[in-house]
Amino acid sequence: MIAASRCLIGENCTYAGKNNLCKEIKELYDQGLVLPLCPEVLGGLSIPRTPCEIIGNKVIDQKGIDRTREYTTGAKIALEKCLEKDIKIVVLKAKSPSCGKDFIYDGTFSHQLVEGNGIFVRMLKEQGIQVYSENEMEEVLKRINGGK
Repeated sequence: MIAASRCLIGENCTYAGKNNLCKEIKELYDQGLVLPLCPEVLGGLSIPRTPCEIIGNKVIDQKGIDRTREYTTGAKIALEKCLEKDIKIVVLKAKSPSCGKDFIYDGTFSHQLVEGNGIFVRMLKEQGIQVYSENEMEEVLKRINGGK
């Protein structure tokens, strides 16, 4: 079993109330192989919600409200769920302040990317859990299928 961002299975839980359906993740989910998670919703944020970006060590929404607590709480809950299920691979939505891997938005709300990881990704990596974005599905499928 792997874990994945809930929006990737087609659930409307993004900040805009939409989804980011990834066909391969949805197929795995339909086979009972995916634990879907949305750290932002687990942390108490609504659907839809004001967009957030990481600024320094904080997660700030577009209105200037500090949402670090909600993001951190949600990431901790999601991590606990992964540890309970002995998840070794997680596929997350690119660029998100929770789930972004390698690149996240720069905090200016201008769609500019910088190198960095979202809050949930940082926690997963600290636990040695492999993290991929939905853009790396070929590699994920190889890992799941034993390198074939």
